[in-house]
Amino acid sequence: MGKRGYQVCSNCVMDTSDSKIQFDSRGYCDHCNNFYNNILPNWHPDEASAKELEKIVEQIKKEGRNKKYDCIIGLSGGVDSSYLVYFAKEKLGLRPLAFSVDTGWNTDVANENIKRLVNGLNLDIHTVVVDWDEMKDLQLAFFKSQVPSQDIQDHAIFASLYNFAAKIGFKYVLTGANHSTECIREPIEWAHVNDLTQIKDIHSKYGTKPLRKFPMCGIFKYRLYYRYIKGMKIVQPLNLIPYIKEDAINELQERFGWERYKNKHFENVFTRFFEGYWLPKKFGYDKRRAHFSSLIVTGQLTREEALEILKHPPYPVEEAMQDMEFIANKLGVTKAEFEELMKGENRTYRDYKSEMFWIELAINLAKLVGLEKRNFR
Repeated sequence: MGKRGYQVCSNCVMDTSDSKIQFDSRGYCDHCNNFYNNILPNWHPDEASAKELEKIVEQIKKEGRNKKYDCIIGLSGGVDSSYLVYFAKEKLGLRPLAFSVDTGWNTDVANENIKRLVNGLNLDIHTVVVDWDEMKDLQLAFFKSQVPSQDIQDHAIFASLYNFAAKIGFKYVLTGANHSTECIREPIEWAHVNDLTQIKDIHSKYGTKPLRKFPMCGIFKYRLYYRYIKGMKIVQPLNLIPYIKEDAINELQERFGWERYKNKHFENVFTRFFEGYWLPKKFGYDKRRAHFSSLIVTGQLTREEALEILKHPPYPVEEAMQDMEFIANKLGVTKAEFEELMKGENRTYRDYKSEMFWIELAINLAKLVGLEKRNFR
């Protein structure tokens, strides 16, 4: 990578495709050192955390008394959200409302997993369908912008959940975020999301339709207004229990007939293509490195196993080409036009207006009070 030279961490599989990665004398990267120094000493899914979770659950039940639901959980059909819904309902005895967002890209596997969880647990589910014309226009604008972070669905899902929870008056939002599979965060240059200023700037330059219905939630609304004015609390139960990905998958398969998919986030056609082809092919970023590295440092995957998997593309090129054609047609362009977009000059979030100052400030404050412990840059 330029004058620096290529290097892979000797402990995990993060490499110099993260342009700001640093290595110590052992060859350990700063992601690993951050995990061992800042996350692991404070992350102990043991009896103490079980008691902490018990207190939280008691409070949720107390405040939810005489209400139909005592919390809300976003359900995508992926392993983390699926296991959380199951764990919350059957093992914690909570009464969650499941919440799903239809962005137009879910695979049949994801939809079937959602259906199996909802039916198997006898849950109610509220589904928000994002206006397709606006969704399509915004996604095409992002492709034209040439930035690596294309999964604008993340914002739509995030904003829909929190806006709905605040509107209805839910005090507790349970999320599947966890250290076990997500302790090593993708660098911001790979995945710059939830930046309302940037979304609006890119759309103003390349979009053609006004965004009247597209769900939006900026950093101030989420981190300040919803939390401190509306009193919304974000709870991450999976951080308080021994959560092992393969064990969770096996339990979901046995209990609900839940179906696994190849890679993290591959329950969605757009994300599968974006993470599995667009990012590696156009920018040289392979998100599997961060995903696998989290599993390596938490003892769920060996470095050798990860390196062997990384020798192969995230999914077959033939399938990627089929997905490209499907995505191009759905976005209203030809495959040839889409391939021209792939050849465009690469840009970064720095080429557009951004909330990075405020995002970094919020993250630094979250780190200061112990709400965020991962590397962020």
